[in-house]
Amino acid sequence: MTGPDMTGPDMTDTTPDMTDATPDPAAARVAPREIVLALGSNLGDRLANLQAGIDALAASGEITAVAVSGVFETSPVGGPDQPDFLNAVLLAVSGLPARAVLDRCQAAEQARGRMRTVRWGPRTLDIDIIACGDEVSDDPLLTLPHPRAHQRAFVLVPWHDVDPDARLPGFGPVAGLLAEAGEDGVRRRDLSLAVGRQAAANQGG
Repeated sequence: MTGPDMTGPDMTDTTPDMTDATPDPAAARVAPREIVLALGSNLGDRLANLQAGIDALAASGEITAVAVSGVFETSPVGGPDQPDFLNAVLLAVSGLPARAVLDRCQAAEQARGRMRTVRWGPRTLDIDIIACGDEVSDDPLLTLPHPRAHQRAFVLVPWHDVDPDARLPGFGPVAGLLAEAGEDGVRRRDLSLAVGRQAAANQGG
């Protein structure tokens, strides 16, 4: 989620790295629901990293990418000095439990060389789960909805871009949250990402 770690420096490391965890084959499926994912990158080819994250999630066959926002550049908030982020929000549908979605997100991050060495530091790819339907959870491994999403312009701006009528469970309409948070430090870029079979005629970020 380029600003603080979420897709920027202060929101990503709220969940531990679970890429080495053994998936539970008996994990119960849930009714398919909308999943809101915030993606961010500020290392390497940022746009390619975002697109690779979307493609990796879709390739799993268990997460269906439905729509993606425009691409926004944001200034980092917190952490060490680092480059600006590119951010986007992906809307998807899945019948996986939230923890299984987290596994897929962290696997996609790892595939792009994500290293968790500096808290709120730069990263090749960051994928945060903002909401899984209306699920509310205080699981220390995955709090839902994301506990700081309602304050983060780098999440709210692209989310409102892709779904102007969106609501954050427990907080209300994204449009109202964005009006309170403001859009300082968030700049739309003339870049695009693709879902499904759309042509990904993108240029490096």
